[in-house]
Amino acid sequence: MKGTGTYMQKINDLNVKELVSERGKLKKELFELKMKNAIRWLKETHKIWDLKVKIARINTVLKSKLAK
Repeated sequence: MKGTGTYMQKINDLNVKELVSERGKLKKELFELKMKNAIRWLKETHKIWDLKVKIARINTVLKSKLAK
């Protein structure tokens, strides 16, 4: 994925509250994309995978921050 390093730096700089908020936004967007895909309106299906990866990265950073 292009630009992964800058995205990881961005989410590492966020605090826990901001990470939870960002994860909520991404999950909402993922749900909307899945609904569009279900009715065959989504042309760029790769965006679903991209969002899942971003959510997983946020979960990883959250887990490491909460463990400290």
